[in-house]
Amino acid sequence: MALFHMQGVPIGPIAIMLALLASMGGFIFGYDTGQISDILLMDDFLLRFATCQEGATLETASDQCAFGVWRAGAIVALLSIGTLVGALFGAPTAEFFGRRYAMVVECLVFIVGVIVQITAFSSWEQFAVGRLISGLGVGALSAAVPMYQAETAPSAIRGMLTATYQLFITFGILVAYCICIGTRNIVGPGSWQSVVGIGIVWPVILGVGILFMPESPRWLATKERYDEAHVSIARSHGIPRSDAHTHDLVTRQVEEIRNNIEWERDLRERELMEIEHGSASSFGPGSGKGATATTTVRHRSTINDWLDCFRPRGKVLYRTLLGMSLQSLQQLTGANYFFYYGATIFKSVGIQDSFITQIILGAVNFGCTFLGLYVMHNFGRRKPLIIGGIWQSAWLFVFAAAGTAKNPETDQAIGKLMIISACLFILGYATTWAPCVWILIGETFPTRTRAKQAAISTASNWLWNFLLAFFTTPIVNSIRFSYGFVFAGCNLLGAIVVYFFLYESANLTLEAVDRMYNDPKCKPWTSSEWVPEGEGYQGRRDLVEQSKAAEAGKGFESDFGGKEEGRVENASGPRKDASGANGGKLDGVDGKPYTMAPSES
Repeated sequence: MALFHMQGVPIGPIAIMLALLASMGGFIFGYDTGQISDILLMDDFLLRFATCQEGATLETASDQCAFGVWRAGAIVALLSIGTLVGALFGAPTAEFFGRRYAMVVECLVFIVGVIVQITAFSSWEQFAVGRLISGLGVGALSAAVPMYQAETAPSAIRGMLTATYQLFITFGILVAYCICIGTRNIVGPGSWQSVVGIGIVWPVILGVGILFMPESPRWLATKERYDEAHVSIARSHGIPRSDAHTHDLVTRQVEEIRNNIEWERDLRERELMEIEHGSASSFGPGSGKGATATTTVRHRSTINDWLDCFRPRGKVLYRTLLGMSLQSLQQLTGANYFFYYGATIFKSVGIQDSFITQIILGAVNFGCTFLGLYVMHNFGRRKPLIIGGIWQSAWLFVFAAAGTAKNPETDQAIGKLMIISACLFILGYATTWAPCVWILIGETFPTRTRAKQAAISTASNWLWNFLLAFFTTPIVNSIRFSYGFVFAGCNLLGAIVVYFFLYESANLTLEAVDRMYNDPKCKPWTSSEWVPEGEGYQGRRDLVEQSKAAEAGKGFESDFGGKEEGRVENASGPRKDASGANGGKLDGVDGKPYTMAPSES
């Protein structure tokens, strides 16, 4: 039964549950990221793993023990190295096991890493390796979760539901801060082992709960498990299983997915045949090595599937580079820079406790992300990213200029200005760049290469995460608050990249997004008005309303009167068999086959 209707489209409780449950992958990342800065300050952790003066005790550890810049950088940044590798391995894992079971495997990897950390008693290298192992799980989850949410959630609320991944990242950071405050006064290793050990709870919730959620219908379709794809879509829309194979909404979506996959598969087969023909010819006629050539090409094709992400045809390369750029620029917004300097500027207004400082900034980040859900649902992708980039750049300039002009630790007025700048930056980041980039990773790429392109893009995020975590300390020791000017420039660059290269994908099905990128007449700055050529739509709004009306199983009265039967009702009509005039495609406008696959011209 539907929980509610969004513009006439039924939304089932499972759609909300899968978004919240899968977002536990973001919570795991946030929690693991948020805990380390406080753990590095705990007395027992310092005594065990830092460089201490002779005679240092637990009572004097905070004064006589300290981490060197490079050791602290290694402990913090090895998580990012693990996430980078994990993101790349996440693609084949998600393709082989399916989106859900891949998450189960990744949760188990994370748990192994936690166990390695909490059993380290004297070797900081063991603790760092444990973070590296946990990072493998976190990185793979960061590629799998947004992809699973985008592929499974109803398109009417896809942006808002996928944005919950970022919401849970901020929630995980905040929870980690709060738990650290509660455990920091525990005497002995329990102070930090409790924080790390509690981290096992979150992957258990995700790993067990995700088994009760539907599998991605698009992954099921790639495996030709169309019956299960019907059920998956029906569950997300609150439609009874008994109606899964007959309900107009479900059958229309499955056919659209099927047509797109068949188009991609046919294209791939033609490419393979061309390669095989060339390879077989190279052996010479009558050589008897044709079968060997075919086997070799097939094997080579399997190994080089990753290269498909870098082929220009179908704007696949374009989208891979765009995804990598957006993920890199998300790190280069400078969000972590504010958290790094938070303790310093809060000291100027009398808050000396760095634990309290982090909770304040974490709460602001978490609270503002709720607004981000609204922004993503109502304002699309391009406008928030462009406005957000300019907004963030402006406050970074203010922050850096104020800190460069005067010392915020001694000048309270400057300190207050910098605090306001930091909070206003976080407001912009949490409502635009933080959630939107993760949404785009799930909805920008074509089905056949989506997992691999998402992995490559996410790996770019983790690469910059590592570089910033490892090198920020020596950089800020050298140039202090001037570092903010670098991030201000990066935010402006991000706004420019979005304007010239990102297509507006809000409210479209994933198959329609693929078609839009392949339309040679569509440009990024005009994409918000894109509609399929020759199908009679009056504009993007008309397309969205028609699609939602069809999904809801209702007719739609156009502005010029009459019902567009060829576009709505025939689109959801019965699928002809392969021998029919349409070659297995749906009936569409003017007798043409209905398909969301891109044209080959």
